[in-house]
Amino acid sequence: MIDRPNERVAYFNGDIVPESHVLVPFRDRGFRWGDGVYDTERTIDGKIFKLPEHIDRLYRSLRYLHITIKETPAEIAAITEEVVRQNLSLLPKGEDYWVHQNVSRGADWVGDEPNLREGATVIVHVQPLLLRARASLFRDGIKLLVSPIRRTPPEAQSPRAKMTNYINQTMAEIHVKAQSSEAWPAMLDVNGRLNEGTGQNIFLVRDGELLTPRGEMVLEGISRQTVFELAAECGIKAREADLDLYDAYTANEAFLSSTSLCICPVRSIDGRAFVNEAIPGPVTRRLMDAYKKLLDFDFEQQYLRFLAQSNEF
Repeated sequence: MIDRPNERVAYFNGDIVPESHVLVPFRDRGFRWGDGVYDTERTIDGKIFKLPEHIDRLYRSLRYLHITIKETPAEIAAITEEVVRQNLSLLPKGEDYWVHQNVSRGADWVGDEPNLREGATVIVHVQPLLLRARASLFRDGIKLLVSPIRRTPPEAQSPRAKMTNYINQTMAEIHVKAQSSEAWPAMLDVNGRLNEGTGQNIFLVRDGELLTPRGEMVLEGISRQTVFELAAECGIKAREADLDLYDAYTANEAFLSSTSLCICPVRSIDGRAFVNEAIPGPVTRRLMDAYKKLLDFDFEQQYLRFLAQSNEF
């Protein structure tokens, strides 16, 4: 196999190799059944933000699915740092990486595959953040459409584990994108309550108070927890609640939190603008500015500086 020039590297089952050398068997349960977990971080000016918290969540997800790997949390953290370090020279100026740990249960053996390795498949890799594709979201806000595809309930599988089987969220995205290519999905739970996006936590602001769906019903994002911490520092009351579409449609403002976005304003839900039409709204602005201060980095401007380039695509 000939390596590609300027190819990124990834960790694959014990070794750091060129990405093109990461070859997962077709009998791997992650490929066949979505039987695995993952976690993601982002770099801030080349440094990984809240890596220990993400690694802790990765291992909680592994315990939930009863998957064991030989690497310890400290080793996965060190491997992740090394993969980022080895790829930094390939990152264009002003950009950052999305960092991923992917673990599957491994390959199913049927008895005649002498070359298949036993045990879990472990991959750590990076990709550039989608700064160009998402730049306009920080100027215009995200357009949310409520999907008729309901979020898988906790009675079926816990949303608190970050699992690689994303068909539930994928079907929601397919439906919403068919209605509007620029829209992002907002999902409801089986009781019709506001739940989460396809990889983002949803926050509403009503009369200066911050509201978000209850933790046991959603993936409790690391960025979600960061928002709670920043709200406390800013003197903004924040709480979990059972929220329905009435709450969404009558909110003063809204935003999404996620690893890659940090905080991004929402401009509408189902075509309904908010009472406060500013993008971002005043509470969202306070929290975005507090997030920047925490990072010592202006993530908003990092996206916005790619606006001209995003318009070329």
